[in-house]
Amino acid sequence: MKTFIYNSLRMRKVGVLALLALCVNLLTPQVAQALPAFARQTGQNCVACHAGGQFPELTPYGRLFKLTGYTIGSRDIPVSVMALASAAKTKTPTPDDTKDGNLIFQTGSVFLAGKITDNIGLFSQFTYNNYSGDSGIQGTWGSDNFDMRFADRFISPTSDLIVGVALNNNPTVSDVWNSAPAWIIYAPTQFGVTGPDTGPTALGGLGGQVAGLNAYLLWNNLVYAEVGAYKTANGVFSFLSQGTPDSGQTKLSGAAPYVRLALTHEWGAHNLMVGVMGMNANLFPDPTLQSGPTTQFRDRGIDAQYQYLLDPQTISAQFSYVRETINNGVASLGAVNDSNTLNSLRLKGTYIYQAKYGASLSYFHNTGTADANLYGGSANFTPNTVGVTPELFWTPVQNIRVGLQYYAYSKFDGASTNYDGAGRNAKDNNTAFLYVWGAY
Repeated sequence: MKTFIYNSLRMRKVGVLALLALCVNLLTPQVAQALPAFARQTGQNCVACHAGGQFPELTPYGRLFKLTGYTIGSRDIPVSVMALASAAKTKTPTPDDTKDGNLIFQTGSVFLAGKITDNIGLFSQFTYNNYSGDSGIQGTWGSDNFDMRFADRFISPTSDLIVGVALNNNPTVSDVWNSAPAWIIYAPTQFGVTGPDTGPTALGGLGGQVAGLNAYLLWNNLVYAEVGAYKTANGVFSFLSQGTPDSGQTKLSGAAPYVRLALTHEWGAHNLMVGVMGMNANLFPDPTLQSGPTTQFRDRGIDAQYQYLLDPQTISAQFSYVRETINNGVASLGAVNDSNTLNSLRLKGTYIYQAKYGASLSYFHNTGTADANLYGGSANFTPNTVGVTPELFWTPVQNIRVGLQYYAYSKFDGASTNYDGAGRNAKDNNTAFLYVWGAY
């Protein structure tokens, strides 16, 4: 990953007794819930909002709930918690991967979410990361996803218009489709080996570091449009980047514009979306020096999502392609080229039966311009990484999920064999990832 944006992760072995106690509690029969605060507010089973009950993929009703500002239903207790325990085993682990093969408590989140007024609602997530590199072997708390909305709906015999304004801290977290970069990954794996550049910077690498104000509309459940702008989350907006030290926070020069357009259609049990998105961001290469030349990131993306929702079956598919151009000042990063590109392709298909048993298959294909300084760990000096991720998961009750993923690489850092010049092959990074994920 780009070293001036992402902090390195230093890992340690920890216990999981607290999470296991939570899981025992979660297995007690209760109303099915994805984010329990929303379930209490709406009185709905989680399959009403989430496709096959699988967070975070939204159904048409779930998208309506989000677009109308999380205000459907009555005010209730607005607090929920979530935790993830995991065990990962890499075929040939790197020497610094001290958690390989160990059962660990990985992350935990506290949510403050729900209806505030008839037109204002909130989704906010504060997360404990057990493997943050910011404080050595100690875990850290920090702002994760934040999305506060004001929304209204105007219905006439010939028109249905939803309009709203959202304050958030992560480009595309405001999106309501699972093909957006903020939502296309189901579980926060962070198991270690994912390549130097796993996605675009502007549309995928600024989460928890910026503050954005977006205006959006959905007309006749057909046309969706959203425009907004993002700035560094400091000063009065510093609560949106809480937990990120100032010296490690990405600093933007001025406002970074964001735009999203989509067409969507529902017929019977089917719904389909095709869309485009884009964002420009000028970043200071050194976050401690907010002056001088900036690096310009220009992200342009196209995406699509299909869903079939009819009990007992759920079928969904996502497509996402983002091309990022990095120029005008890239040499200040220590790069060889004055201009580079990074291309990220993601495909995913999921099948769920009875909202309990599921399987998915993801494909990822990242390519980029060769640069000896940016990608010095690659013998070919490129970030080119290709692989698939099959997954099986089981949801015994709708607020706990057990899943097994396998990351299989056919290319890593530009090559299938000897990609680092020291004899390491792409398949050496193949990793099995077992997780237990629960919310209460």
